Amino acid sequence: MTAGKVFLIGAGPGDPGLITVRGLELLSTADVVLYDALAHPALLEACPRADKRNVGKRYGEDSAVQGAINRELITLARAGKRVVRLKGGDPLLFARGAEEIQALHAAGIEFEIVPGVSAAFAASAFGGIPLTHRELSSSVTFITGSDREGKEWSPESWQKLATATDTICVFMGMRRIEDIMLAIIAGGRARETPVAVVQWAGRPEQRVVTGTLATIAAQVRAEGIANPAVIVVGEVVRLRPELRWFDNRPLFGASILVPRPAEQGRVTATAIRARGASARLLPAIEIREPSDPAPLARAIARLGDFDWVLFTSANGVQRFTAALTRAGLDARAFARAKLGAIGPKTASALEAFGLRADAVAEEFIGEGLARRVLQDGVPRRVLLARALVARDALPDLLRKAGAVVDVVPVYETVASDAGEALRGSFERREIDVALFTSSSTVNAVVESLGARATELLSSVTVASIGPITSQTLSELGVRVDVVATTFTVEGLLDALEAHFSRQSRDAIT
Repeated sequence: MTAGKVFLIGAGPGDPGLITVRGLELLSTADVVLYDALAHPALLEACPRADKRNVGKRYGEDSAVQGAINRELITLARAGKRVVRLKGGDPLLFARGAEEIQALHAAGIEFEIVPGVSAAFAASAFGGIPLTHRELSSSVTFITGSDREGKEWSPESWQKLATATDTICVFMGMRRIEDIMLAIIAGGRARETPVAVVQWAGRPEQRVVTGTLATIAAQVRAEGIANPAVIVVGEVVRLRPELRWFDNRPLFGASILVPRPAEQGRVTATAIRARGASARLLPAIEIREPSDPAPLARAIARLGDFDWVLFTSANGVQRFTAALTRAGLDARAFARAKLGAIGPKTASALEAFGLRADAVAEEFIGEGLARRVLQDGVPRRVLLARALVARDALPDLLRKAGAVVDVVPVYETVASDAGEALRGSFERREIDVALFTSSSTVNAVVESLGARATELLSSVTVASIGPITSQTLSELGVRVDVVATTFTVEGLLDALEAHFSRQSRDAIT
């Protein structure tokens, strides 16, 4: 049997984009993943074939829980598995990673340690609070609220620390924040020393409360701030108004519904998180192979007959090229045909297959692509690869100009089984924005919400990627609040940011 190995990986503070490249690479090849409660669920999408086990612990649980984790790591490795132990933050900073490695070493198990972004560094970066500063702080101390579970640091220990360092970062100190602040004051630190508490650093749920040693405990209790949080004590906290960048952005903290198919939805969710918002991925539709594959097979067999091959979505490109590969063909099968794409995302999908679009629509709609193709003259014969159900504006314009157009379905969209989850999310007011990127997602969401669709959608901000999607919403009686001027996901998020920025300015004035 091949010997197994354990990879101890730091998952970072919460934003899945902050895991290291090495960590993500190892996740994708894991047989088993043992993950902590603070590891972002999106990270588990990187290991779809792995056996995923939640081994998160809570304060006050019997220490045997850690022993059970150690034994499980050893057992799995001895069974020849590639095991990833995914831990929040950095695995060797107040994370008990060293204890797990000691157990592996004693058992003769091979291991590798991959560092992660610590919660302290995330609280600093995302909270806008430097841990050091040439004029304010030349030393920083990281300390946990207790030296081991059930045995707290004494007041005398905190008093010694009070003036021994410029900046103090306290992990897991919220339960005893009153005692810790009083002990630091008793140790000689001024009552007016600035303090910040950063909860859920780097996530859309992040909350930051600032005060002083004398006031912060009462402030965080009043605000309901609890773990996971980092307490930062020191003059560097005064710089937050200048360095703040994450939690003052227009979309920060917003919960945005993404009803796109799962694969496209994950890409959209990444773009949403990059803007400080939370993506609620609930696919309302699924993409499937066309029920009748014969038209696509015939089109591929005679690709050389066409002057143009047009694609209206990245999905269409991916499905068409996959069928081409299954037929034992490659890019050479397009022969002399020119390629047209409805927008940059579709053009990028062609590039991934080694193809360059000869024409990209200036307006990312069917009419725009038709006008762009006709700029080069009226083609004799055109192949349009698209969804089974779609608007006919593109082929109609080309036919009107004199072209012969073969419309071939390369995929079809069907409603998913997410209806109950969608309704529940709206009814519990878990959604701030509904993001619609196509008419098919509009129809599926409205159908899922049923008789209450108009009422439920009226309680959130409705954002549309362009005029066609907006028209579908309007026809179904749904108010549209935001329409992108550039018909891409990034363009739609730009429009949303502008919308919320205007709302903030109006609220101030």
